[in-house]
Amino acid sequence: MTSWRSDLARREIAMKASSLSFQAAVLLGVVGMLWGIVMAASGDHGTMPAHAHLNLLGWVSLFLFGIFYHLHPAIDRSRLARVQSGIWIVATAVLTVGVALVHTGRPIGDPIAAVASLAIIADMLLFGWLVLRRERIGKVAGA
Repeated sequence: MTSWRSDLARREIAMKASSLSFQAAVLLGVVGMLWGIVMAASGDHGTMPAHAHLNLLGWVSLFLFGIFYHLHPAIDRSRLARVQSGIWIVATAVLTVGVALVHTGRPIGDPIAAVASLAIIADMLLFGWLVLRRERIGKVAGA
């Protein structure tokens, strides 16, 4: 009989950054589409900037991360790539809430959006480092 810890460890190893990115992209894409439908049905497009952020950062960016990770299996299996995807998911959700608050007249959204924006830019720098690191490794290996 295996323990729950070994099962958890196996799942962590099995979960790749590409899988995490693709699954979150689909989830956030569906949420963004439903949000768009609600805005259209209500005629209130006041939160359109937040909806656009969710679709671009949640659906498009995460799906592109997933493609990159899938094309680079060594990075895809790394803990750092999973951390990068996880930070992006959380920061995107927080930014979306902050932007929605701002555009519905709630000033508390400004600092929320600001902090999330900083997390997203830092996470993009991390992704860029993973991309450049991969390129350098490829050149050294002659690939």
